Amino acid sequence: MGVKILTIKEDILGANAENAKGNRELVDKHHILMINITSSPGAGKTSLIMQTISRLKEKARMAVIEGDIASSIDADKVSREGVPAIQINTAGACHLDANMIKKALGNLDLDRIDLIVIENVGNLICPAEFALGAHKQILILSVPEGDDKPYKYPLMFTQADVILINKTDVLPHFDFDMSAFSKAVGGLNPAAAVYPISAKTGEGLEQWFSWLWDALKHKGA
Repeated sequence: MGVKILTIKEDILGANAENAKGNRELVDKHHILMINITSSPGAGKTSLIMQTISRLKEKARMAVIEGDIASSIDADKVSREGVPAIQINTAGACHLDANMIKKALGNLDLDRIDLIVIENVGNLICPAEFALGAHKQILILSVPEGDDKPYKYPLMFTQADVILINKTDVLPHFDFDMSAFSKAVGGLNPAAAVYPISAKTGEGLEQWFSWLWDALKHKGA
C-alpha cells in the first residue's frame, strides 16, 4: 500500500491567501486602510499604536485588532482611549492568520472606520508567511535588538513598506550602527521607508504620522 504525502503547508497557505483576498476586498469596499504592524516582543508595537491614536483619533476613525498568545492587556489600553479594539488570543500560535482577521472584521462596524491597525503576534518569522489582507506592512525594530536583523530575518524586511527603528533614545548605550542597518535594508528592500523613532520621547514620529496620514488620504487611489 502506497504512502500518501500531504502538502499541509501549501494547503494552509493557499486557504489563507483566499481569506486574505476576501479581507482586502471587504475593507476596500468600505474605503478602509488596513495596516499590519509586526516586530519582536517588546520592540514597541503597542507604544507606537498608542502614540498614533493620540495623534490621529480626532482626524480619522480608528480601530485596532490586537494579536497575542494570551491576555487582553494591549486591547484594554486601546479601548480606554475610546477606540474600538478586538482581541485575538491565538492560544500558542506564533502569528495571526487571515481567517482570524476575517472574524475580527465581522465584529467591527466597518461603516464607521477609516483606519484599522493590526498588531500582530511578536516575532520576526511566522507572520511573514501569512498574508492578512492588509494594504501596508509596518515593521518595527528596536535599537537593543541590533543592526544585523535584516540578515537574520530577510523576508520580514523584504515585505515591509515602512521600517521603524524604535528606541533611538537609548542609541548611545547600544552598539547599533545606523549606517550598516540602512545598507542592509537597502540591499533587501530599497523601496521601504526607514524612520528612526522613539515612541517614548516622540522623536521622529512626525515622519511616521505624515506617512500614515498620506496613506489614509490616498487609500482609494
